[in-house]
Amino acid sequence: MTKNNENLKPLVSIIMGSTSDYSIMEKTAKFLDEWEIPFEINALSAHRTPKQVSEFAEKAEQRGIKVIIAAAGMAAALPGAIAAETVLPVIGVPVKSSFEGMDSVLSILQMPPAVPVAAMAVNGALNAGIMAMEILALSNDNIKEKMHQYKQSLKEKIVKANEEFSKIEFKYKTN
Repeated sequence: MTKNNENLKPLVSIIMGSTSDYSIMEKTAKFLDEWEIPFEINALSAHRTPKQVSEFAEKAEQRGIKVIIAAAGMAAALPGAIAAETVLPVIGVPVKSSFEGMDSVLSILQMPPAVPVAAMAVNGALNAGIMAMEILALSNDNIKEKMHQYKQSLKEKIVKANEEFSKIEFKYKTN
């Protein structure tokens, strides 16, 4: 954490199976940062550091974490390994690494009963951040207001786009 953020407690934990996933997960971090949602970023591997994954998952709730976003490619075991050891919501981000990412998607989607993981699209890191913010908004009015602001900004982008499109001229364009 940077010096001005040392008193903040993370609400969201972004976990990656490999540091190579950061280029994808940076979208989550940028979104949460923009909306001033405290978060942490760590690399943990279900296959290379299973004890650390287990310890992280078991202690996340008592550390104040509310939502975990876990990104993984290939076998994508990380989100499920975390979900098996916590009651916190886990959002899985399948990372495109082989088979166009479908191996990761299926690994996250096909969790057994009683160990759910919310699955995003391949490389769907931005949506994972938005989903985390929506979950946090259920119990935090400040975050709920930010979520309303974000959704309003999306509407305003479309209105502005249509204003710009109305200025474009083509011989057979009717609007």
